[in-house]
Amino acid sequence: MINYLRGTIVDSGVNYVVLDVQGVGYKVFTSSGFLDKKSGATELAVWTYLAVREDSLNIYGFVSKEELAYFEMLISISGIGPKSALSILNVAPIATIRQAVSTQDPVYLAKMTGIGRKTAEKVTLGLKDTVLPGLETTAESASGDTDVVEALISLGYSEKDSREAVRTLSKEHSGTGDRLKAALKLIGKH
Repeated sequence: MINYLRGTIVDSGVNYVVLDVQGVGYKVFTSSGFLDKKSGATELAVWTYLAVREDSLNIYGFVSKEELAYFEMLISISGIGPKSALSILNVAPIATIRQAVSTQDPVYLAKMTGIGRKTAEKVTLGLKDTVLPGLETTAESASGDTDVVEALISLGYSEKDSREAVRTLSKEHSGTGDRLKAALKLIGKH
């Protein structure tokens, strides 16, 4: 199994990079913001998952071992394949998945990421008995973030902008009021 690749970027697209690893080009499917996280690097190291099917061998790449672990947990859920899992990770940061699973709140996951309610239910139920790395969130913070998103939407901001603002807040902002103020500042900058 190919678990890690390091090479030179020779091509890239919205959801993939091609890495030259000692003369062999590997096409690695990634999230749409993957290269943004690597900030213009020409050399790249990725943690990978090799998906073997009858008609294809696809490699999926991740910035960290934690992202890879969540990807593997997602594809273990019935009805979620590698492309769906990558799409979920593309819109649902790991912290959001952790909160939804810890509180068993698919509504929170759906509101914070924009994925459908059925998929959110699959994820929260499918990962219910799984030990998730870094599971330190509480039901209070999960419901607080949902309240912040709903407040921003009621103030006239788009659902997408509201979710993105809350997603980028640091943990130093605690409490719904403090998080709402910080989110308003973030949205105001754009």
